Amino acid sequence: MKITAVKTFVMDAFRTNWTFVKVETDEGLYGWGEASLGTQEGALTGCVEDLKRLIIGRDPREIERMCFEVYRDIYWKGGPVLMSAISGIEMAMWDIIGKYFNVPVYALMGGKMRDSVRMYANAWFIGARSPEEFAAAARKTIVLGVTALKWDPFGKAHMTIGNRELGHASAIVGAVREAVGPEVDLMIECHGRFNAYTALRIARELQRYNIMLMEEPCPPDNLAVLAEIRSRSPIPISAGERVYTKFGFEELFSRNAVDIAQPDIFHTGGLFESKKIAAMAEAKHIPVSFHNPSGPVSNAAILQLAACTPNFLIHEIMLTDGSFRKRITDECVEFDRGCIRIPDRPGLGIEVEESVLAEYPYKPRNLRHYTGNVTDIRPQDDTVYYFKGLEHETF
Repeated sequence: MKITAVKTFVMDAFRTNWTFVKVETDEGLYGWGEASLGTQEGALTGCVEDLKRLIIGRDPREIERMCFEVYRDIYWKGGPVLMSAISGIEMAMWDIIGKYFNVPVYALMGGKMRDSVRMYANAWFIGARSPEEFAAAARKTIVLGVTALKWDPFGKAHMTIGNRELGHASAIVGAVREAVGPEVDLMIECHGRFNAYTALRIARELQRYNIMLMEEPCPPDNLAVLAEIRSRSPIPISAGERVYTKFGFEELFSRNAVDIAQPDIFHTGGLFESKKIAAMAEAKHIPVSFHNPSGPVSNAAILQLAACTPNFLIHEIMLTDGSFRKRITDECVEFDRGCIRIPDRPGLGIEVEESVLAEYPYKPRNLRHYTGNVTDIRPQDDTVYYFKGLEHETF
């Protein structure tokens, strides 16, 4: 069996663009991967195009060899564009192999350790600005059975935060804690926005609310700063979504810079590389929670990896999405009492409707982290639950 084509599809997903990769073979089997980068989509699709000459003609079952030789043969190592391109192709190859053997991918990676994973909700706060609006959204969410929530309460802040802004953020977190009670876990997203002084100031202010973790408190370009924050923070620190290789994670772990590791499988080199990173974390007794704010193929792939990763902690899920999500794949996400069940269909267990993708053409999207619009990730008139078990709920 040989790879005959590698194709990319970029679609508008309102707050960002999703990039899907399709790998086709001469035996009619094909696989889907995701390489959504959020920005630099043109560079990403161009990189996939450049990699074709290193990919086409290969046996898709030789994943380790492909990743090793492609990484070896590219002069500029690491970085988000290259690693995302490799990740999307690698993910699609696992999909092909699973279909070839008629088994889910987790069966090829050591077998299933669990039937379901605990989830935490992202995208439960659409349009909220005030403490009262966040509290109302949180109450509505936990009624569904959700037991953990993550969000960014910091408005436009960057590097530093004033007393008024910090007071507002603290009021938001306090309102959510009061709304959901003491048993629900709260996770605070920082989007890599603060210097060490400010991150520690925020952590000391929010510790009263019994926070499960504070995610990416500082920019990812200096792991020594992250390690300093982690050594002094009263709240556990998570990070890793913008660390691109096992070499980068070796530094992250050797500096003792995180309490929870968050590799992103479509930026690290794919499923197998992420499983290696998880094993590195396991040797340090660090749990992993794979970063998952993007599309349905990423979600399907992470669930396969979560099934067979011993030190997996909790699964990030976008609680809501635009109605387009239900149209572009046959995704089946089964929600049950705060957990997501592991799918058992062959490969990644998901098919993409190519013809529908064209109805959502690429649109340039800029980051919202510094505009005050960080909660505007869905159109409020087109925001739906898409889970099996929640599909009849009204957002």
